[in-house]
Amino acid sequence: MFAKIKEAFTIPDLRKKILFTLGIFTVYRIGSHIPCPGISVDALMSFFREAQGTILGLYDLFVGGNLSRGTIFGLGIMPYISASIIFQLLGAAIPTLQKLQREGEEGRRKINQYSRYLTVGIGAIQAMGIAIFLEASRGANGEPVVLHPGIRFKLITILTLVTGTITIMWLGELITQHGIGNGISLIIMIGIIARLPSSVITTIQMFTAGALSIPAILFFLVCVVLITAGVVAITQAQRKIPVQYAQRVIGRKVYGGRSTHIPLTVNAAGVIPIIFAQAVLMFPSSITRFFSGSMFAQRVAEFFKPGEPIYTVIYAGLIVIFAYFYTSIVINPIDMAENMKRYGGFIPGIRPGASTANYIDKVMSRITLPGALAFAAVAIIPIFLVKELRIPILFGGTSTIIIVGVALDTIRQIESHLVMRHYEGFIRKGKIRSRRGY
Repeated sequence: MFAKIKEAFTIPDLRKKILFTLGIFTVYRIGSHIPCPGISVDALMSFFREAQGTILGLYDLFVGGNLSRGTIFGLGIMPYISASIIFQLLGAAIPTLQKLQREGEEGRRKINQYSRYLTVGIGAIQAMGIAIFLEASRGANGEPVVLHPGIRFKLITILTLVTGTITIMWLGELITQHGIGNGISLIIMIGIIARLPSSVITTIQMFTAGALSIPAILFFLVCVVLITAGVVAITQAQRKIPVQYAQRVIGRKVYGGRSTHIPLTVNAAGVIPIIFAQAVLMFPSSITRFFSGSMFAQRVAEFFKPGEPIYTVIYAGLIVIFAYFYTSIVINPIDMAENMKRYGGFIPGIRPGASTANYIDKVMSRITLPGALAFAAVAIIPIFLVKELRIPILFGGTSTIIIVGVALDTIRQIESHLVMRHYEGFIRKGKIRSRRGY
């Protein structure tokens, strides 16, 4: 592995891309330590220690802890992701957006531009909500989070947080254009990884104090390795549908007549079902915080506490439901069947057209269930591990799937650069292809 990394830095173009990406990471991490004006960081961090298991705690996970530290990147890239998901969902219902999606690169460029405009609007609304919420929040000792509340604080906070989101969006696009990997995904991954060192230090301190035993830590590490390996296997799993293209004679040349396949991933929805399920289940516990004196609110909060039986069953069920829902949005069997028919392709034994669309839909329905159940297990098992072993390491299904998915995608891009220049890749498959001269 280290030899392959050394080979990657011997290619000038690839070395420039990697160093550029690392430079953008540095800029992002510097911005993650610049606080917003008018906020008591200590009071805010003490408040977030008690807000674990709520929507704010989930949001803080995806922004790399920037919200709990009150930095200029407190909103993170989430408004842009929300805008992109909204346009993706609307694309299945609005004919104009469907037409843009079929126009190729030019259509995608227009949709991305509309997503940027919507990002500003969503970011302003979220920033306004955060500003109001911060003014009403108190630290663990009752000290106010906002030093000088008022309309001036709200306006400055909205301007600062929205500008931070636009800056992160710009940095992510710079990585995608001039660096290596998907910029937005890499920034989210770096934000999650950045919180690991503090968790490791806390774990070491607990071990030295006698609160943790060596067998518990070793068992936890083994489970982490096994779960990560399972996520890698599920992420790369595919169902390949064979496709045959008929021969076409144009002039004196013969085109087509080749065999290929459609790679249908087992988990086409990715981490989206887990995010949606967590947001739905954390909503009741977040609302009950405003009714702390009510006995009914306390009982509701207990039912929806992570690790409870009702929470676990509903959580797993929501992940499966959202997996089917989002897969039906991102994969359209009718469009796939029409494209194959247009270019003379067909699935052996299946009639082109509606029969092909029904066959693809049937296959997707079958392979989505085991993928959704596997990701539900990945999302639930870490909850019990952290709860039973009492290890303060940030380890969850959502963060694991994001890190594994982004890392695999980045490795594939580096692999393609190495194989194109006749270097042996990170993966054995690339090594075999390079020997054959592909």
